[in-house]
Amino acid sequence: MKRPLLRAVFLFILLTFKCKQRTTMKRSILILGLCISLAGYTQENQTDLSYYLPQNISYDSSIPTPKEVIGHEVGEWHVTHDKLMFYMQTLAKESDRISIENRGATFEGRPILLLTITSPANHSRLEEIKKDHMALSESGGAQLDTSQMPVVVYQGFSIHGNEPSGANAGLAYAYYLAAAQGSEIESMLDNMVILMDPSFNPDGLQRFAYWANMNKSIHLNPDKNEREYHEVWPGGRTNHYWFDMNRDWLPVQLPESRARIKSFHAWLPNILTDHHEMGTNSTFFFQPGEPTRVHPLTPKLNQELTREVATYHAKALDKIGSLYYSEENYDDYYYGKGSTFPDVNGSIGILFEQGSSRGHIQESENGILTFPFTIRNQFTAALSTIEAGYNMRTKLLDFQRQYFSDMRSEAARSKTKAIVFGDSKDASKAWHLAEIMERHKIRVHELAGNTTIQGKQFKKGNSYVVPWIRRTID
Repeated sequence: MKRPLLRAVFLFILLTFKCKQRTTMKRSILILGLCISLAGYTQENQTDLSYYLPQNISYDSSIPTPKEVIGHEVGEWHVTHDKLMFYMQTLAKESDRISIENRGATFEGRPILLLTITSPANHSRLEEIKKDHMALSESGGAQLDTSQMPVVVYQGFSIHGNEPSGANAGLAYAYYLAAAQGSEIESMLDNMVILMDPSFNPDGLQRFAYWANMNKSIHLNPDKNEREYHEVWPGGRTNHYWFDMNRDWLPVQLPESRARIKSFHAWLPNILTDHHEMGTNSTFFFQPGEPTRVHPLTPKLNQELTREVATYHAKALDKIGSLYYSEENYDDYYYGKGSTFPDVNGSIGILFEQGSSRGHIQESENGILTFPFTIRNQFTAALSTIEAGYNMRTKLLDFQRQYFSDMRSEAARSKTKAIVFGDSKDASKAWHLAEIMERHKIRVHELAGNTTIQGKQFKKGNSYVVPWIRRTID
């Protein structure tokens, strides 16, 4: 018998002994149930890695588990960014399925990592795969055979640092991708390139992990009034300068965003996922969002494919018995968010929102919500995403190719062949807009000479020209 349960039984005996003879059996059973429930809150009842992982497959024993590297089970503590980084670097050293790159540093000096996960054979020809994939967006893309091309999936976690279940799920997810064995995972990695961003917001994640871990009780307390669940201002949502980076996919002003956007345009992934959290009393959300709140520039087929991907999430969450919903609350409108930015780039953007424990365990309208439970939902959604990508591979690749072909046709029909912008009194304002556009691979040229268009003067040195074509490729 486990010690928490043993303590519960002794507590039950003690309470029953103190009851007078008129104590009914019904009351005794209720007391026993309460004691066992309380026993479940103790630190000794932590879940291990098997709680998250599929159990019908084998795992490579040479690949270290998260606990072997960071010193605790996934979900036992909130992972700090340094431990998360160290584990990802360790996996890259130990697994021939994983490579890792440091794309820069946050304002606090933390590395902005990206893992590339695919089969060893694909790793040996990664640049060729990238070149062919990017060619789908060009005029010669019609000649490519998509049945022979890997699909590209970009998965990013916890852009809001105090929504940590995503980044913590990344520990188990990266282990699974490195260690899982069998023909199913091997076939999947042969036909897929996974770009994994383990923490969209390293500084915010570190700030929140410090708070949750510092205020954690030895015996977990689910009372929502516990200090653990009320982090001090400014909290971990934002980056170092308190900027919400899920509003920076279009402005691209922060180092984390600039690294992310550069990676996106270098690959043009077919699916991009953005793992978030919402209120504790919620369940689990996945896109598509509210049908009446879709941006008019988003193709109808994009939404149809998003719904098809959603069937994989529903099936996976049904299997583990988790509640979820879709097509409510959240929109597919503003292109400056991670879940919608891909939709205007020939990709499928998917938002995940998990009801948050905010710490390690908390009461909710749906019962006790534990941190490991929130992690498992995020892990499950990450797996269902790549299952969808694998099974829908040619659909997604063909959609991307058709999207860019349609954009070129639309541009050819337009009477507008270029856009000129500038400010005769503020050269820096126009320059910064041109810089943002170039980060999005939009071709921009300085105006060759002074000109007047529809009564407005544009001066050389203060103005720019954007040809009516969509993007450039390095």
